[in-house]
Amino acid sequence: MMSRLKKTKELGVLREKICSERAKQKKKIIRVCSGTGCRASGAQEVVEAFKAEAIKQGIDFEIRPTGCQGLCEKGPIVIVEPLDVFYQKVDPFDTAKIIDLTVNRGKVIDRLQVVDPITGELAVKEEEILFYGKQQRIVLRNCGHIDPTSMDDYITVGGYGALAKVLNDMAPDEVIEKIKKSNLRGRGGAGFPTGRKWEGGRKTESDVKYIVCNGDEGDPGAFMDRSVLEGDPHSVIEGMIIGAYALGNCKEGFIYVRQEYPLAVKNLTIAINQARELGLLGENILGSGFDFDLEIKRGAGAFICGESTALMFSVEGKRGMPRTTPPRSVEKGLWGKPTVLNNVETLANIPPILVKGAKWYTSIGTKSSPGTKIFALTGKVKNTGLIEVPMGITIREIVYDIGGGILGDKEFKAVQIGGPSGGCIPKEYLDLPVDFDSLNEVGAMMGSGGLVVMDESDCMVEISRYFLSFTQVESCGKCPPCRIGTYEMLKILERIVEGKGEEGDIERLESISRHIQETALCGLGKSAPNPVLSTIRYFRDEYEAHIRDKYCPAGACVALGRYRIIEEECLLCGLCKEVCSYEAVVEERSRFYIDESYCEKCGACIGVCPTGCVVREFERKTASTASNLPTGKQGVAT
Repeated sequence: MMSRLKKTKELGVLREKICSERAKQKKKIIRVCSGTGCRASGAQEVVEAFKAEAIKQGIDFEIRPTGCQGLCEKGPIVIVEPLDVFYQKVDPFDTAKIIDLTVNRGKVIDRLQVVDPITGELAVKEEEILFYGKQQRIVLRNCGHIDPTSMDDYITVGGYGALAKVLNDMAPDEVIEKIKKSNLRGRGGAGFPTGRKWEGGRKTESDVKYIVCNGDEGDPGAFMDRSVLEGDPHSVIEGMIIGAYALGNCKEGFIYVRQEYPLAVKNLTIAINQARELGLLGENILGSGFDFDLEIKRGAGAFICGESTALMFSVEGKRGMPRTTPPRSVEKGLWGKPTVLNNVETLANIPPILVKGAKWYTSIGTKSSPGTKIFALTGKVKNTGLIEVPMGITIREIVYDIGGGILGDKEFKAVQIGGPSGGCIPKEYLDLPVDFDSLNEVGAMMGSGGLVVMDESDCMVEISRYFLSFTQVESCGKCPPCRIGTYEMLKILERIVEGKGEEGDIERLESISRHIQETALCGLGKSAPNPVLSTIRYFRDEYEAHIRDKYCPAGACVALGRYRIIEEECLLCGLCKEVCSYEAVVEERSRFYIDESYCEKCGACIGVCPTGCVVREFERKTASTASNLPTGKQGVAT
């Protein structure tokens, strides 16, 4: 156990001591990604296998479990130092070969290397992998390199150096001025300047103030904050301590984390205890006379608790419900006291800005949106995972240069940015720079960082229905515009994808959306219609095809089209008949066919067919062909 540090200079002495000891040992290091994504693929078993193999072979090297290394779909990921050999999809049976061939003999195992999705070439090192080529890691600088449960690891990479500099050389107002000059904007979605928020909190007079970290990440498919909390918790803690110092009269802070993030809570708890033991939290931090401590608050998974005022009610032990503003939280927040709320990613940016300077930070990204942004890249791309890119990078670069292009080399259709509150951006904006202002101009938003890529097989009406169903279910119900408005919009969208849309539905959706945006209580409610409005704006023809022609251009809506069994390919296994709840599959004279008068188009038969001979056919109805159909018939004309 380390002894408590009493002066800022003692931190530097400790860092030199740890680095010196490690240099003498000259151990080879095997880094194993142990973030949630790789754990789901068996990373923990790989770590244990490495430990067992090291004992078996009598070899002394360091096995270092790290946070997320980004390329999640290739996990478990292993990197062997000092050769920096990058291996993907490693299983416990590979560990003996990696130790024998790579650690001992310096040879590379081709089977475990990453294959470039464009060139087909093997990549030996991380910098040779297309996925990492255009990334620039500031927030994720330590994720994948250090053991998040090791204080020694964080100190060796300069950890708490920014805090020592602040306490030793800078007044609170100087800290705020530096953050203002960096133009760091909040990464939680709204993009409000962090320096201005801190300045507002400092100017508010009060004997008690609070700082809160928002780690309540509820967007579907988003895992940016989780990965930072799991892989580099000390960077967030350091940012919070600095923020508390800048606010003045702030002796207590809270980190609000989702209940569904057990690994993040575990690593945060370890990090907070380590910081306390070393004198970086608690009373008289580093002998400066500054007192500050942290507490973890676990949320119950309500999406609304990502909204600032609802989050604060939840921290107080009350039901998470938004309130009207003003007063703003910096004036009246937790227990009626001035409170500054920052997102995980925002706080993790603070230490490097104070160490390297505002000028360095503004040299990255764009003038109005400096720095980098983390995205959870998911959807129909070849490389999915966690990425950190400079602001101003284009959508094309993210999708094709980092993501490796569309799965199956299909045509790119759209990208959803900003989670359920964001918007869908079509292919004509592939070269749009990704920053706060550019996204707002095209009807999208930065949001917390979800980025879902869609191809030609995705139906944009169904996409908007999916995201609206999420926000409708997660609505807190406090204000009628959100509670009733999103419900009515969802019912309209459900009718449309079921082939029951009516003329005027598009206009009704637009009208309800405007009312919600103008009258909803909180930011989550006001932004709920964004996916619907953006898809209507750019893909109105798809809505019209669903409504007028009862046709899904993408062939994705299961309720549209007709189901048919291709007799020539049918094995006569009868599985389709067994799963059909509506008795629509008929067996007759050694063949199966589907009776359309009974078929409810649920798609169960397609899911179980082993040969794919059950197909869904889409044919566009038009006014002319529909008029030629017999009266009362529901047939489909080509």
